[in-house]
Amino acid sequence: MKGKFIVIILAAVLTGGLFSGCVERPEADVQSASQEQRGTIMLSGAFALYPMAVRWGEEFTKLHPGVKVEVSAGGAGKGMTDALNGFVDIGMISRDIDISEIEKGAYPIAVAKDAVVPTINSRNPVLDDILSKGIKRKIFADIYINGTVRTWGEVVERTEIKDDIHVYTRSDAAGAPEIWAKYLGRKQENLRGIGIHSDPGLLKAVLDDPLGIGFNNYNYVFDMKTGLPVKGIQIAPFDVNENGIVDPDEDISTREKTISAIEKGVFPHPPARVEYFVTKGKPSGLKAEFIKWTLTDGQKFLKEAGYIELPQETLDGELKKLE
Repeated sequence: MKGKFIVIILAAVLTGGLFSGCVERPEADVQSASQEQRGTIMLSGAFALYPMAVRWGEEFTKLHPGVKVEVSAGGAGKGMTDALNGFVDIGMISRDIDISEIEKGAYPIAVAKDAVVPTINSRNPVLDDILSKGIKRKIFADIYINGTVRTWGEVVERTEIKDDIHVYTRSDAAGAPEIWAKYLGRKQENLRGIGIHSDPGLLKAVLDDPLGIGFNNYNYVFDMKTGLPVKGIQIAPFDVNENGIVDPDEDISTREKTISAIEKGVFPHPPARVEYFVTKGKPSGLKAEFIKWTLTDGQKFLKEAGYIELPQETLDGELKKLE
């Protein structure tokens, strides 16, 4: 009898300990286990959004060590193709989304804002005139679309200057040339010039040619440390109001001034533009969580990376598209 009593006590102790372990497990541990994100998010596309996407990826993986974010640049056209074909989770697009792409399943979410700027070489023969007078939209169109302005003297109305303009454009389907062409009232295929692949490639072409003109996403033009254009490059300012001089609010000689002009609405739109993440169909799971984070906590990294936050009203609207 005594032996049976001891067995009963031991069974009760063991059973009680077993259930006690289940009941007393801290609630926070259960939540932590269920909320831990794991997996890989792949992005490709616009050179314009590439630096920001890399930064977002780094910050997101700090919060979620089980997540790997892989980002590659190749132009907005590649990003759209990759997303629609399922090669990547998210395409980075730096232009407006076409209705035909929506019909194929493209689901765009606006995430940031930046701009395209015209670039010239620091040894340009009429540099001082351009920096003080700016360039009118019609002149840009006559260089890039009509081909009727062929010398740098014609740009600033100095007939004694006969140096030819060497025009460079993008050879790859990308957001920057599409936005630049839209500013001039046309499409990328209408742009004249020697085709150069990629944002860095186009910048280097102008950097190597004193008579060159090109255009770039502004984050590739400015040195991140100084906020000034990279050595050997100058931005050709827009004469927005066409009064023949660069007014103080038209001055885009530094990154800070460029961002200010965009925020104040002085900068032409386009080439100021919205950047998008695009998925095939409404995103879910890990990629939806990543995009939600970029629209909330991730926005605080935009300014230091050289981008512009979207208005809160816009952000709220984009977040609703993820519900």
